[in-house]
Amino acid sequence: MTLQVIDLTPRVGSEIRTDVETLMSGSEAATIRNILEQRGVVFFRGLDIDDAQQVAIAETLGNTVASEGEGGIYKISLDKAVNQRADYLKGSLFWHFDGSLQPYPNLAALLRAIKLSETGGQTEFCNTYAAYDDLPDDEKKSLERLRVVHSAARSQFYVNPEMSYAELEMWQRAPSKSCPLVWTHQSGRKSLLLGATADYVEGMSVEESRALLARLRDWATQPRFVYRHEWQVGDLLVWDNTGTMHRALPYPLDSGRLMHRTILAGEEPLL
Repeated sequence: MTLQVIDLTPRVGSEIRTDVETLMSGSEAATIRNILEQRGVVFFRGLDIDDAQQVAIAETLGNTVASEGEGGIYKISLDKAVNQRADYLKGSLFWHFDGSLQPYPNLAALLRAIKLSETGGQTEFCNTYAAYDDLPDDEKKSLERLRVVHSAARSQFYVNPEMSYAELEMWQRAPSKSCPLVWTHQSGRKSLLLGATADYVEGMSVEESRALLARLRDWATQPRFVYRHEWQVGDLLVWDNTGTMHRALPYPLDSGRLMHRTILAGEEPLL
């Protein structure tokens, strides 16, 4: 079956209509990856697949990270009975990309809706390639010289602004990483690297850093670069982690919302 692609906004987000057999065969994998890089996020509706099929589809698109969860499936839930790291996952409610502290940030992730909240819980994505492309040329040049220190501790202030000393000391033991503000990809394309882990700009005061990072986040997340996904149970969504940021919108902690995630390992270093 051939692919039918429906663009959902001008700059980000597409629905791809096809069948399970086509996805699992990998015959259209190269095309899907190309669409994913250009559009940032794609989704498939009405496939009615299970965990094993989700992982099999992921394996046609790249190398899966089997250590995440069980059998390549990681359960995203704010219920501690389902996920012991539920408190940490509250950081997903703020703009971020995954793996900023890793040598090779995740290439992409596949997310499947198992149970939804009655209210909230949509996921938003912004295209950081497009956000960079639309900057004025003189600003592009100035930003390309800058590096930003990312840290896990910084991201936790969004979740718990008044951490205890013991909590802060624990998070500060996690390594920080200096990253370019503008990521030049192997393809030659460039994207902005922002998000909740972005702590400060090297060579700038704290005040200047906070102002610049907030201004660029607001720029990258303005409506023309953003797609909001309204979930239906069974949706399989894939996002390009290297060219987007994402966040979940708030939902009740006791809603039982449950998503199954499979990660595609990074393929290019973040130097």
